[in-house]
Amino acid sequence: MKKYAIAVILLTLSTGSSVAKPKATKGIEFLNSYAVLPAGHNLPFSEAVKVNDKVYLSGQIGIQPGTTKLVEGGIGPESKQTMENIRASLNAHGLSMKDIFKCTIMLADIKEWPEFNKVYTKFFSRPYPARSAFSTNGLALGARVEVECIAAVPT
Repeated sequence: MKKYAIAVILLTLSTGSSVAKPKATKGIEFLNSYAVLPAGHNLPFSEAVKVNDKVYLSGQIGIQPGTTKLVEGGIGPESKQTMENIRASLNAHGLSMKDIFKCTIMLADIKEWPEFNKVYTKFFSRPYPARSAFSTNGLALGARVEVECIAAVPT
């Protein structure tokens, strides 16, 4: 609360206005369904952001819905849960896996790419979304895989 009051005072001083009004950005909507993350989580990101006719999903990892606990079993089970979490998030916002046109895959070990692909191809069919994949030196909560996607809102 104190930070907010200080921000309002600073905005008031910098704009010369007696009431600071937040600048609305047309066409941007921040989405949080809590279909995957627990309600009231204190993580510094939105589940997804809708910009005009596109939805940008934050990276998903293989957590059990409603928790921040990874499923056990390594890359296979984590990949499956990650993709199920993406589907749950999309469904909560009226979208489906068929609306995805781009995915970015981050792997803790690029050697696990073939095993990830076995799971990935069970969630998509031809024509596949555009995709990038790379290895990282660490992922949140010790995950083996993280996937972020961009979906088009059907017209």
